[in-house]
Amino acid sequence: MALAFHPLAASRVRIAPLLPAAVAPSSSSVAAARHHRRRFSVVVATAAAAASASATTEFDFKAYMVERAAAVNRALDAAIPAGEPPAALHEAMRYALLAGGKRVRPALCLAACGIAGGPEAWAMAPAAAVEMVHTMSLVHDDLPCMDDDDLRRGKPTCHVVFGEPIAVLAGDALLSLAFHHMASVGSYPPDVDPEKHPARVVRAIGELARCIGSEGLVAGQVVDLEMTGTSEVVPLERLEYIHLHKTAALLEASVVIGAIIGGATDEQIERLRKYARSIGLLFQVVDDILDVTKSSEELGKTAGKDLASDKTTYPKLLGLEKSREFAEKLLSDATEQLAGFDKEKAAPLLHLAYYIAHRQN
Repeated sequence: MALAFHPLAASRVRIAPLLPAAVAPSSSSVAAARHHRRRFSVVVATAAAAASASATTEFDFKAYMVERAAAVNRALDAAIPAGEPPAALHEAMRYALLAGGKRVRPALCLAACGIAGGPEAWAMAPAAAVEMVHTMSLVHDDLPCMDDDDLRRGKPTCHVVFGEPIAVLAGDALLSLAFHHMASVGSYPPDVDPEKHPARVVRAIGELARCIGSEGLVAGQVVDLEMTGTSEVVPLERLEYIHLHKTAALLEASVVIGAIIGGATDEQIERLRKYARSIGLLFQVVDDILDVTKSSEELGKTAGKDLASDKTTYPKLLGLEKSREFAEKLLSDATEQLAGFDKEKAAPLLHLAYYIAHRQN
């Protein structure tokens, strides 16, 4: 079947200049990778440590993430009623949403608001909304008709616990709640700019909707399903399309929405958009590497699932070392986009890029 591809927007992160003209997939290298548990590229680790130390020596990233995750969890807990009818639906929504997770996307949203000069409290409702959307995507992605997985964040997946019909509806309800929460006046603190805030919220809602639908996450999922198990060699451009949409789009939305709410200029928003696309692809490349180098216990989800289902991944297409080199380039591209911002305000986004590059699950 012929597929027509279009970019998510005018600027795209490109793979081609980093790689040979043709790379034949190597099944032996993928098989060997299962037993290849060395740490992420030494070059990347050394460069990241040096850059991090020189740019933001006093920034406590661990404390930052713990504090933001706790604040986001409180917001999420308050957003979904417990015990109210229909009880089964609300229980499933809370089970999926409050099951843990590192809250990377909400943290990106809050940090982007901060780098634009806005108080983080202004972006808490959008941050909660993007986590609701992310959780919806996980619930639906785990369904038997999609990726068919039984483990998520170290726990049985939503459909395993509540059944497929409730899991589908819980995902639908989370998506609806995300937009309701983001659009509600009561979701924001009283000190927002009464003249500029409504227009910013409308623009942010439009951004989130675009990055979810047929130009974003859903588009990536459709093409991913079409390519799974195919006998043809999936070209790099198509793999890039899948992950720019399925994974990077929501990370992009998280950053751009936070920047919009914080009052960033159009030029700042576009720089942060490029940063987000780089870390979005970086997130997926690292995810693919971890899938073949870590155990299910280490990941909190089923390891080797992509290989077993014959999915096209970066290690399968490029090999493990080329995948690591690509991750190194994406990390460099992301940090370059932050160069024009105040260093102190940019510290959370800088460290989030390093965290995504070096995460172990």
